[in-house]
Amino acid sequence: MSEQILSEQPPAQNPDGKPQQRKKWMLVLAAVCVLAALAYGVHWYIHGRHFEYADDAYVAANIVQITPQVAGTVVAIGASETDYVHAGETLVRLDGTNARLALHEAEAQLAQTVREVRTLYTGNGSLAAAVNQYRAELDQARADLVSAQTDLVRRQKLAGTGAVSQEELQHAQTALDNARSRVAVASAQVSAAQEQLRSNQVLTAGTTVRDHPRVQAAAAKVRQTYLDLKRDAILAPVDGYMGKRGVQLGQRVAVGAPLMTLIPLSQVWVDANFKETQLRKMRIGQPVKLTADLYGSSVVYHGHVLGMGAGTGAAFALLPAQNATGNWIKVVQRIPVRVALDPKEVEAHPLRVGLSMEATVDVSNQGGGVLATTPSSRMVAETAVYGDFDHAADRLVSQIISSNLGVKSAHADTH
Repeated sequence: MSEQILSEQPPAQNPDGKPQQRKKWMLVLAAVCVLAALAYGVHWYIHGRHFEYADDAYVAANIVQITPQVAGTVVAIGASETDYVHAGETLVRLDGTNARLALHEAEAQLAQTVREVRTLYTGNGSLAAAVNQYRAELDQARADLVSAQTDLVRRQKLAGTGAVSQEELQHAQTALDNARSRVAVASAQVSAAQEQLRSNQVLTAGTTVRDHPRVQAAAAKVRQTYLDLKRDAILAPVDGYMGKRGVQLGQRVAVGAPLMTLIPLSQVWVDANFKETQLRKMRIGQPVKLTADLYGSSVVYHGHVLGMGAGTGAAFALLPAQNATGNWIKVVQRIPVRVALDPKEVEAHPLRVGLSMEATVDVSNQGGGVLATTPSSRMVAETAVYGDFDHAADRLVSQIISSNLGVKSAHADTH
């Protein structure tokens, strides 16, 4: 009976069908994961493997140190932090009293030297005339000597006959001695004048008053003191924004002391630190896309690889790692890659030094080099704000020389 009852009971059923549904969804999820992995693999093979990304990137620029070329006391400050200045504007002015006094002394010394050297050239003619005059006097003295000798000999012959007195004979001897003295004096004068003439000719040979060594030495002193006076005004070498200012009024500053910094934000670049494993396909000239944390992903900068560092950051660290101590742990190193930015994009969205950037390099083009092979054909940075000082100093020297030569200067007074 019991077996009949058990055989008549229907089999157990799951009215909701949950195991079947769970199995189906697991299969769907697995299929989605497989498709996503395949899609990612295809995307990486077609597109992703041609790009290298780094978020260890920062904005860099030339940080110009403003330092004095002469020592002095600060009497004026022309710019402070966050100010924008143009090249040639006065940033700091030093007390120039001592420099002005030194310049006046150097000018006076140059004027005196020109006048002294000028006498060497004008004295050549006078000395030549003096030599001729002394030679004429020497010839006359020699003629007088011959006459005195003849007169004495004649009187000595007549002395034995009593026709000439002893006194007259003594006068003839005295005249002969005087004639000999005049010959000796005239000869010495001729020798001295000739020696002076030769000395002057040696001092002036092949030069003019302007080119004379003594004049050039005095002129160099004028140029030096003029430059020292002009350098009391410390100028901005380039256009840019003021960074940190440390100088204060009344401060006594030495040559080369850092006073403030100037940053030309129109000439910035990015130093992106890529892992060494990311540099296999990286080449100079490859395009780079960058975003700044300041503006977010809505602003994209475009640049190109300008060059790669010659060593890792650890190699140039202040305290480089010592890997031979025994407790060494391998760490993937990073090498700085310099990226040049589009100046128009930087002008539209200015950057600051030290800002964080994210860089993505397109490494599909392998035509460039790994390292630079030729020297740069342009100057990295230069300024022309100091160039006119030399010309102004030359004009001042030319004016002083001309005025003391009696020649009207062709240059205007530069004082």
